[in-house]
Amino acid sequence: MPIFAYEAINAQGQKETGELEAPNRNQAILEIRNGGLKPTKVAQRAETAANKANAKATKEAAAGKTPKKGKKGGRVSSQALTDFTAQMAVLIDAGLPVVRSLKVLSKQQKPGPLKFVLEDVADSVETGSSLSEAFAAHPRVFDRLYVNMIKAGEAGGILDTILQRLADFMEKAQRLKKKVIGAMIYPIIVMSVAVMILTGIMIFVVPAFEQMFKEQGFELPLMTQILVGVSNGIASWKGAVFVGVVVAAGFGLMAWGRTPKGERVIDKMKLKLPIFGNIIKKAVTARFTRTLGTLVTAGVPILEALNICKNAIGNVVLGEAIDKVASSIKEGETIAGPLGETGLFDDLVVNMIDVGEETGELDKMLIKVADTFDTYVDIAVESLVSILEPILIVFMGGAIGFIVIALFMPLVGLIDAIGK
Repeated sequence: MPIFAYEAINAQGQKETGELEAPNRNQAILEIRNGGLKPTKVAQRAETAANKANAKATKEAAAGKTPKKGKKGGRVSSQALTDFTAQMAVLIDAGLPVVRSLKVLSKQQKPGPLKFVLEDVADSVETGSSLSEAFAAHPRVFDRLYVNMIKAGEAGGILDTILQRLADFMEKAQRLKKKVIGAMIYPIIVMSVAVMILTGIMIFVVPAFEQMFKEQGFELPLMTQILVGVSNGIASWKGAVFVGVVVAAGFGLMAWGRTPKGERVIDKMKLKLPIFGNIIKKAVTARFTRTLGTLVTAGVPILEALNICKNAIGNVVLGEAIDKVASSIKEGETIAGPLGETGLFDDLVVNMIDVGEETGELDKMLIKVADTFDTYVDIAVESLVSILEPILIVFMGGAIGFIVIALFMPLVGLIDAIGK
C-alpha cells in the first residue's frame, strides 16, 4: 500500500508532520482529518517508475489483460473534455470514489483516445498515484492548468468544487469560441460562393463573349479590355501559377508562424490589426483574467498561476508581458503595477486588479473582469458581422455590375452598328 508524507495543522494551530499508509491520496486526506488535523500538504513517497510499471503490469497480468499499446494517438476534443469534467464533478460530489467515477465515465465513452486515457488514469490511481499525477502523465489531453487545478483540489480536499469550477471555466471558453466561429460562418460562406461564381463567369462566360467580339472585328471599350485581360489571366496557366504561389505562400507563412520568432511577429501583428486587433486583445485579456481568477480561487500560488496563464492565453506577446509581471512580483511588487507598465492591458483591468488586491478579493475581481470582456467580445463580434454583411453585398453587387456593364457596352455598340 502506498505511503503518504503529510504536513498538517493541529487544533492548537501548530504544524505537524508524519507518514501513513492509505489506498490513495484522497483516503489519506480523509484519515488525517479524522485524526483532528487540517492537512496542508499530502504527497506520496517517491516511487520509481520501474516499480509503478511493474505494479501495473502485475495487476493487468492477474486480471488476464495485456498491456495497452498503440492507443495513445489522436486528439481529444475540448467539448469531450469539458463534458467529462462536468460529469466527474457530479460523481465526486455524489460521494463516489475517484477510481469508480473514472471507470464509470470510461465505460460510457466511445472507443477512442479519451476512453483509453481514462482507463489508464483509473489504473494509475488504483495502483497508488494521485489523480493529478495520473492526469499529468497525459499532457496532450490534460494541460498544466488542468493538472494544477486538480492538484490544488486534492491538497485542499475540495476536489468536487475544483472540478465544477474547471467545468464552468471550460464551458465558458467553449461558448465564446462557438459564438465567434458561428458569427464568422455566414460571411465566409457568402464570400466563398461569390468567389466561385465570379471565377465561373471569368472562365466560361467572358471567353464566349470575347470570341463573338473578335469575329465581328469590334473595338472593345477599356472596361471590356480589362475584364477580358483578367479572364484570360485566370483561365490560363498564369492563373494556376498565381493560385499555386498564393497557396504555397499560405503554407509557408503557417510553417514560419510555428517558429518562436514567427509566432511572436504574427501575434504582435494580430494585436495591431484595425478592428480585429482590439477584439483579439479583449478576448485574450478575458482568457487571462478568467484563467488567473480560477487558479487563484483554487489556491494555486500566484507565481505558479501566472506561469500557467502565460502558456494558456494563446498570445506570445501578452505571455511575455505576464512573464515580466511574475518577475516583478518575485521582487515584492503587486500585480497591478507591473501589469499597467506593460501597456498591453486596459486601465479597467489594472484598476480592478488593484482594487482586488487591496480588498483581498482578487479572484472575484478577475472573474468580473473576464465576464465584462467576454460580453464586450460578444457584442463586438456581432457588430462586426452586421457590418460585414452589407460590405459583402456591396462587393458582390459591384463585381457583378462591372462584369455586366463591361459585356453590354460592346453589345450596345454592335447593335447600333447593325442598325446603321
